[in-house]
Amino acid sequence: MHERGFLHRYFLNNGGKRLHKWIHYFDIYERHFARFRQRPITMLEIGVHGGGSLQMWRDYFAPGSTIVGIDINPDCKQHEGDNIRIHIGSQNDPEFLHEVAERYGRFDILLDDGSHVNAHVITSFETLYPRVAEDGVYLVEDMHTSYWPKWGGGLGKPGSFIEYAKRRIDDLNAAHVRKGLEVSAFTRSTDSIIFYDSVVVFEKRPQGARQHLKTFAMPPERDAEG
Repeated sequence: MHERGFLHRYFLNNGGKRLHKWIHYFDIYERHFARFRQRPITMLEIGVHGGGSLQMWRDYFAPGSTIVGIDINPDCKQHEGDNIRIHIGSQNDPEFLHEVAERYGRFDILLDDGSHVNAHVITSFETLYPRVAEDGVYLVEDMHTSYWPKWGGGLGKPGSFIEYAKRRIDDLNAAHVRKGLEVSAFTRSTDSIIFYDSVVVFEKRPQGARQHLKTFAMPPERDAEG
């Protein structure tokens, strides 16, 4: 049985490569990633930076897992090795993203900790969300930048990832909309969208047929002479 709080303790005791995270993210990671620890997985993290995050995921998940990182900085290639693979390119380049995805098939987990530029985040999501496994997770962090003009954000601003994610709530419920919204591949493949402080999590699972039932107490049986 895997211990809870592994990631938080790992972060606090880190003596290896640079690892920079908001503290409240670790509970979110554990909540959505713990179920993947029973078997080898394939994970893609957008944004390599100092390489510490990729090492943390390698140590967290089962032996044999493949941890993939992408970054625009060629220096990040030095962090490759020991089930960690690095590809150099922009998260805003759909062709590059497709090339990376073709190498690995489906990703069980995809975590976007890249440029945080809202247009880039949307491009990555639209390109890679279909490449996440049918029971996988797509997590976008540091979305406080959705409110910062320098990153293309602003409160209620069209084009921010937060506003984009809000619109996906309608897509999630498209089966109940009679006119003006079609059931899409996103609708059919998405189970939930969860919003946290600075984090949005999309959990995939094929949506089943919509059914509603009624249950109630049966009247007591009467005897033959009743």
